[in-house]
Amino acid sequence: MSASGGDGGEPVAGVAAEPESAAGRAYAVVRDRILEGEFEDGSMLSEGRIAAELGMSRTPVREAFLQLQAEGWMRLYPKRGAMVRPVPPHEFREVLQARQLIETEAVRTVCASPGGSERLVRRLREVIERQRRVWEDDDLAAFTRADVEFHREVVAAGGNSILQGFHQLLQDRHRRMTTQSISHDTTRADLAIAQHTGLARLIEEGDHEGYARATAEHLNDIHGSTL
Repeated sequence: MSASGGDGGEPVAGVAAEPESAAGRAYAVVRDRILEGEFEDGSMLSEGRIAAELGMSRTPVREAFLQLQAEGWMRLYPKRGAMVRPVPPHEFREVLQARQLIETEAVRTVCASPGGSERLVRRLREVIERQRRVWEDDDLAAFTRADVEFHREVVAAGGNSILQGFHQLLQDRHRRMTTQSISHDTTRADLAIAQHTGLARLIEEGDHEGYARATAEHLNDIHGSTL
């Protein structure tokens, strides 16, 4: 999962430039718009357009584009601009497989710990309620951030810092994939909320095997037909 070079390899979670720098601001804005679906797969972006929008010169935008290419979010074409790199089907499958493995192990650990699920379930229900509220407000960006948070809370509760690190690398992919899946079929948002509620209940019941089965179903229902 290391960053690739200019060959447009798979995206990885990168470290943005310093937030107070112009390049860092350009990076953050463009990256968020890619993750939130405002800049669609295959769309072409120009340094001049972004620079004008953000009120800066082209130089920091060029730096931001180079970083985004290195992380695999876009592909640069000299004198033409930058293309937002589509998510290939194999990447969808690999991210879903990795997420299931990491979360299932985390829940197994939580369920084996006496009283370990209480705080997690309480926290998950707070996130679910927020997901419900922001979806009622038709805020897809906030919905996808809450979706990432739900699954991040599950992994964090497992207490394995190595698995948390792996999961951190998947979170930007997760966010972008969820944006695309919900945009493709908005009924999946209500389904995701209902299934999150069921996942929290399985953790509360200490049923880690049931959680493993339900997670596989959840990931397939939300993302399967997007592959």
